[in-house]
Amino acid sequence: MKHLTITELNNCKRNARESLGRIEGKKVLVIGDVGLDEYLMGDVRRISPEAPVPVVEVRSREYRLGLAANVAQNIHSLGGVGFMVGVVGADSAAKDLAALLKKNGVSDQQLIVDNSRPTTHKVRLMSGQHHVVRFDFEETKFLTQALESTVVDKFHSLVSSCEGVILQDYGKGVLSEDLCQTLIRLTHDQKKKIVIDPHRTTPIRYYRNADLIKPNRDEAYLLSGLNLDSLREHKNSLLDVARAIREQTAAANLIITQGKDGVSIFSGNDEPSHVSTDEREVFDVTGAGDTYLATFCLAWFSGLAIETAAVMANAAAGVVVGKIGSVPCSRDELLTALEI
Repeated sequence: MKHLTITELNNCKRNARESLGRIEGKKVLVIGDVGLDEYLMGDVRRISPEAPVPVVEVRSREYRLGLAANVAQNIHSLGGVGFMVGVVGADSAAKDLAALLKKNGVSDQQLIVDNSRPTTHKVRLMSGQHHVVRFDFEETKFLTQALESTVVDKFHSLVSSCEGVILQDYGKGVLSEDLCQTLIRLTHDQKKKIVIDPHRTTPIRYYRNADLIKPNRDEAYLLSGLNLDSLREHKNSLLDVARAIREQTAAANLIITQGKDGVSIFSGNDEPSHVSTDEREVFDVTGAGDTYLATFCLAWFSGLAIETAAVMANAAAGVVVGKIGSVPCSRDELLTALEI
């Protein structure tokens, strides 16, 4: 695998900075599982007399966009336009999610209500930078055929005005095999690219024929279907994993993200390449994958080379890991992060 040299990385950074204007106003359609993130912030000063657990004195409450909604939010914060198609329940969390989308520049008109499920809602209790506990309110199940048809209708109403499509799979049930394959086919009918952020529990066949699949390293090993014990025995195992995924999905491109160790790119018949990241202080990795995906897709859909798009996305993800919680990267922050 070819590792980009410092000179090559700096050239990519320079190209990314000079090309930021190309992503301005670009429209991207995001389809997938959406959620509301709630943060309860407080201090721990004592142990409960009722049980050996910390007592958190809550000082503030904050709502943030979660799951695929965070991808759409990041697209907007970078100067693009993100259209979000997702499914919510008929509850207060859905109202809070819709209001937060509008507040962050993303239309809430493409949210679809499913009366049989709650809106995915994660509540994190925080003391300083530390998670004390998390509560998840959700129900994982596939959509009815009628609701899937509504998703397709929403897709048809938006796709012609967009540069490309993102399918964000968090395994909550919005993206079935039939729906994934329908959306991939319809995107290609429009002569546009579709990128998939997979989930580790979803069968890899769901993602057949996507233009690019972006798992993290752990997801890639699981999705490959290879024997994990044997893979650990040799250093070139990532190449075997990538080959297996591409063979099973016929994906033209594959990016495997590896946190602070950078990303590996498998594109067409080119030699695989590895893009390293700059060292940064990490406070919280929540949402970093969403930021990476949003930034990469905006750049790639706008015509930037895949390695340049990957370097731009690395820089944006590096910004958000220095923040607490799921917080987007702004265009100005990205400019600073791309400085040589």
